Amino acid sequence: MNKLTLEQLMQARYGKSIPLDCEMNETLETIFQHRSIRTYCDKPLPKDTLELLIAAGQSASNSSNLQSWSLVAVEDPERKDRLSKLSGNQEHIRTCPLFLVWLADLSRLEALGKKRELPYDGLNYLELLTVGMIDAALASQNAALAAESIGLSIVYIGGIRNNPEAVAKELNLPPRVFPVFGMCVGYCDPEKSSSIKPRLPQAAIAHREQYNAPRSIEAVEEYVNEMNAFYEKNNMKTNGDWVQHSLYRIRGPESLNGREHMHEWLKKLGFEVK
Repeated sequence: MNKLTLEQLMQARYGKSIPLDCEMNETLETIFQHRSIRTYCDKPLPKDTLELLIAAGQSASNSSNLQSWSLVAVEDPERKDRLSKLSGNQEHIRTCPLFLVWLADLSRLEALGKKRELPYDGLNYLELLTVGMIDAALASQNAALAAESIGLSIVYIGGIRNNPEAVAKELNLPPRVFPVFGMCVGYCDPEKSSSIKPRLPQAAIAHREQYNAPRSIEAVEEYVNEMNAFYEKNNMKTNGDWVQHSLYRIRGPESLNGREHMHEWLKKLGFEVK
């Protein structure tokens, strides 16, 4: 990635300059230059990349030190192909050298409870599944930053939830383990350029003391113009502007790519979710 000043990175992230009285450092540069990459070149990863990413993930905060997450690292081309088909047939799952499936994992605690003959009924409640998903998300973001800090690129794959039963079978997941999302890891194809995608203005998402709903909605209109320019610059086809595109994504169960059956799937995967 090219070296940019903090002012330039704020301009790219918000579409306008935000003066910050802060000094740039390598960590901030890595964070602010993030972009999702879906085109990967045929270049092997550095030695021990997986172990580095796992260590980064395990360095993230987690709830009560339960560490209720796991991952499955997939490099086999045939398995990546099958996971791609289960995730909306996304080609970058096939072409990335390393595909990580991040898991909310309550099975380990259940097995330990059985082994020690100690109660574990709390695992049957939605709170513990929520904890597992949060832990997986925190760990994965640490791993993403670690990957980008050494010149690799990533993209999250929510499509792994399109058919969690089939994914669980493919990965031999035990009961009480849920595939939260996938992550492609690899070197970005230098022939394919990508831009930093603008985010909502801070006024839309950040509130002081109390939530200010009118201010949040008003700030979105400014963002719509920034995203229209981004779509045009990157030749992206969308269902209207950002608001229309986002609402189209949540228009009804038919827009959820099978995930409208999530509650049913969770029960089949061993979660009682009381």
